[in-house]
Amino acid sequence: MPHQQPPAGDWRTWVILGGRGAGKTRAGAEWVRGVVEGPRPLDRGRCKRLALIGETQDQVREVMIFGDSGIMACSPPDRRPVWRASRKCLVWPNGAEAMAFSAHEPEGLRGPQFDGAWADELAKWKKSQDTWDMLQFALRLGEKPQVCVTTTPRNVAVLKRLLQSPSTVTTHAPTEANRANLAKSFLEEVRARYAGTRLGRQELDGVLFDDVEGALWTEELLDGARTDEVPVCGRIVVAVDPPASSGAGADTCGIVVAGVRKGGQGTGDLRAVVLEDASVQGQGPTGWARVALGAMQRWSADRLVAEVNQGGDMVEAVIRSIDPDVPLTKVHASRGKVARAEPVAALYEQGRVSHAPGLEQLEEQMCRMTVSGFEGPGSPDRVDALVWALTELVLRAPKWAPSLRTL
Repeated sequence: MPHQQPPAGDWRTWVILGGRGAGKTRAGAEWVRGVVEGPRPLDRGRCKRLALIGETQDQVREVMIFGDSGIMACSPPDRRPVWRASRKCLVWPNGAEAMAFSAHEPEGLRGPQFDGAWADELAKWKKSQDTWDMLQFALRLGEKPQVCVTTTPRNVAVLKRLLQSPSTVTTHAPTEANRANLAKSFLEEVRARYAGTRLGRQELDGVLFDDVEGALWTEELLDGARTDEVPVCGRIVVAVDPPASSGAGADTCGIVVAGVRKGGQGTGDLRAVVLEDASVQGQGPTGWARVALGAMQRWSADRLVAEVNQGGDMVEAVIRSIDPDVPLTKVHASRGKVARAEPVAALYEQGRVSHAPGLEQLEEQMCRMTVSGFEGPGSPDRVDALVWALTELVLRAPKWAPSLRTL
């Protein structure tokens, strides 16, 4: 498949990012074959001394070498290498060798030298930076030493720095790309369990998430807030953060639906749940107003909350031109985005907010809201709408929950 084929160009490191079962191991094994084998079984290839590095020696042997998609399984009989267990080495009929190394022992790479390497599941290595550094010093043979890295993405510094290097090329594929070679029941089960979650997007879609320094929300915090069950809510609101402009290039109109329920520990123990991110882009005032009112009808919401900093009376006029009787609360931002967001982030830290499925774009934006401001492209419209919704539901202390007035 395209993500399993080496890219053209003058690169030093090829990183294959993929979900579980996307065919990364097969791609790494075929790349090794491609660089060590010549036109005929005894002909020399471009590389003759490689390093095979996995998290442990067992994983190098059982996955990279003898696995179902490993080197041995991919090699035809007349080109199949021999495993020399005493040396931890594969030896091909043409004399090429590949030494096995554990990422737990980076010093093992001090001394040997190579003209190529395959590094598997780099993002899992406990001593990833030390091992990677030692490998770079060992890649000193041949005209152009190269490394193939196969990994499911994780938020680790060594991988992020590697992806930013100008000498790195990347291919990517989700688990679904290799569905022809996977059990149907496996795909059905993991999609049912993890579709729409950040873990699913990382482990199945091969998406790399990175927590921004000083972020008010982190992946770990949001993972703990996620729920598959939507509770019965005593009050539901739809919050709208209208864009300052209109047209195809306008900012997104943030539209977030949230509800609140009793937690069972007294009148003040309110728990909020974010139900839907209905945000739209390029719809124009009438368009986003219809979407917001549609969300109200869909969720039987009690109130529409709309920020009026941008547009003032126009915002209310547009909404009421569609539904004159809608219960509307107009809010005006007198403080900065971070100051408004921090009390809402504190609710998450207290475990008082949960997330329904399907909020991936909102969650990505939340993880880029920092104590110094928003670190993403554009404006954090989805986060703004979220903040208004949870402020209305919890922080403003409705009359039926007087004990929350001190928050």
